[in-house]
Amino acid sequence: QVQFVESGGGLVQPGGSLRLSCAASVSIFSTYAVGWYRQAPGKQRELVAGITSGGVTSYVDSVKGRFTISRDMAKKTLYLQMNSLKPEDTAVYYCNLVPPGVRYWGQGTQVTVSS
Repeated sequence: QVQFVESGGGLVQPGGSLRLSCAASVSIFSTYAVGWYRQAPGKQRELVAGITSGGVTSYVDSVKGRFTISRDMAKKTLYLQMNSLKPEDTAVYYCNLVPPGVRYWGQGTQVTVSS
């Protein structure tokens, strides 16, 4: 059973950047699609970026051109580079399979974009 541990969140000013990391307990990236999800207060959790086992990436429209998802197979780590951050990017960010496994949600990492 895979476990995900997210890190890298924090407080950043609008226009700033952050890089999130997600460490997986087992090697799954070559077998399963994985992605970054986020949940803002009062809103449903949404998938913002995904990467297939073959390396094909996809993004929700609101982050296209600003966020980049990548992975390091050897380190079993998924990344999300976030640039040009906006206040509406404020949320708890999680990684999980795509589609998500209910048992695999971690604690997430808080991203707050505010001046």
